[in-house]
Amino acid sequence: MAYEKMWADNPKLNKTEQKKLVKDGLKIFEDIPYYAENGFSSIPKEEWDSFKWAGLYLQRPKEDGYFMMRVNVPSGILNYEQVKTLAHISKDYGRGVFDITTRQAIQFHWLTIEEIPDIFKRLQAAGLSSAGACGDITRNIIGNPIAGLDPHELFDTSEIVKEVYEFFQHNEDFSNLPRKYKMSISSNVNNSAHAEINCVAFTPAFKVIDGQEVPGFHIKIGGGLSSRPFLAQPLDVFIEPHQVKEISIAITTIFRDYGYREKRHLARLKFLMADWGPEKFKEKLLEYTGPLPSKGTDALQSWNGGYFYGVHPQKQKGLNYIGFNVPVGRLDADEVLQLAEIARLYGNGEIRTVNSQNLIIPNVKHENVESLLNEEIFKRITTRPLSFIGHSVSCTGIEYCNLALVETKERMRRIAEGLDQRISLDVPVRIHMVGCPNSCGQRQIADIGLQGVLLKTKERKMVQAFEIYVGGTLDGGGKFNEKLKGKFHADLLDEVLVRLLDYFKETKLPLETFFDYVNRVGLEPLQEKLNQISEQLEEKVS
Repeated sequence: MAYEKMWADNPKLNKTEQKKLVKDGLKIFEDIPYYAENGFSSIPKEEWDSFKWAGLYLQRPKEDGYFMMRVNVPSGILNYEQVKTLAHISKDYGRGVFDITTRQAIQFHWLTIEEIPDIFKRLQAAGLSSAGACGDITRNIIGNPIAGLDPHELFDTSEIVKEVYEFFQHNEDFSNLPRKYKMSISSNVNNSAHAEINCVAFTPAFKVIDGQEVPGFHIKIGGGLSSRPFLAQPLDVFIEPHQVKEISIAITTIFRDYGYREKRHLARLKFLMADWGPEKFKEKLLEYTGPLPSKGTDALQSWNGGYFYGVHPQKQKGLNYIGFNVPVGRLDADEVLQLAEIARLYGNGEIRTVNSQNLIIPNVKHENVESLLNEEIFKRITTRPLSFIGHSVSCTGIEYCNLALVETKERMRRIAEGLDQRISLDVPVRIHMVGCPNSCGQRQIADIGLQGVLLKTKERKMVQAFEIYVGGTLDGGGKFNEKLKGKFHADLLDEVLVRLLDYFKETKLPLETFFDYVNRVGLEPLQEKLNQISEQLEEKVS
């Protein structure tokens, strides 16, 4: 390694850190060909976690030997050949499952070790990679999904994201971080990259320098979710676009060298930032970068939740980008192949993924919009989804994930479609469902967050259940939703939500959002209503 491991002599390092001192996580790429040739039984159990650096997790149950793979998609931008490559990997090896994640990545399932080398070859040929999509390393870099098209962006950030992403790819100077490390870089004024829940976020800003108004970035540090969520805090610095790579390296170096490595649950950058505070973090950053200008004018205007539904004019005259709903982020490989051909026929072949688990087809001429929208596939993957299915997000859940306690993906789809049949509102309500506290489905930022738990019944059986959280947003700097008391049997969750949302409909003001409603009335009325619902449904709980 070219750097000094300042933590190497610490006798309190956790077991994962001790292992990483002996063997860097990226070395798994050197071992995979042997394992592929000799089969799953040749992989020592102590090496299973190392596959994360290659973007691979063993799915539930681990002993069956099937892998989940995440593929990085910086800024969510995919060209025609990349879309086709991903679709064929899903079709040939992944039983047709094609998931869009909340970090704009693509996720496969059902892969075997024997298939991984060919998948790597296909990805490399298409300019794609799964390296660092998991593990203690820089994850897929979130960006503005309409970068370069966006009439309201300060500037096109796609090349900046690409430059930073490529610097960290397979870079062993930064592949041994204390924990996972999430970045976002966007000049979208509607905070489409969810700045406040990233470890490091570059957000759009202006500053007058030498009498000229210069577009650039502010920085927020230390966001993250899981069981102890933190909102990222701003530093008092202004960054010009050409400085982003340099600043990214400096911040990542600080995390690498000063982040906590004794206890895994405290190893995220958010804990270092919480302890240091913005001033100390800025002081340390300037040691690496030299002087930086103080903050300018924040250009963020609102938060769009990552939703781009419908037909929108691009800044390129005569062209449009079109945003589609993918119900809970899940596609079939054959659908993706159809989408690729449609994107090439009516656009330039690009498809862009969004952190709301949806997609965008850009560069469609005005005269081609109607023909595109008349394609049969857009009856399911629509620009005008019903309200609840159009604003529902779900993690993978117990179907594949070893950490999950409950089934989520299909359950969220069923519940959302049921709500759309039974309730009509004048505002959307964003519902996020997660199967465990790690919160890959980002339940803390939802209007209604549903977190999977286990519930002991009167018969002393453990059954799947959910806790309910209300009032999350990333608007105005962000606010995490708050827990309502009670655990609700999974089989009754749809009825609980129907009655709770009926109460919201009866007591809200016209056009009042769920977030504004919770702020106005507080938790108490919702808790009282939830208690009442629980009593009414109690006899149905097995």
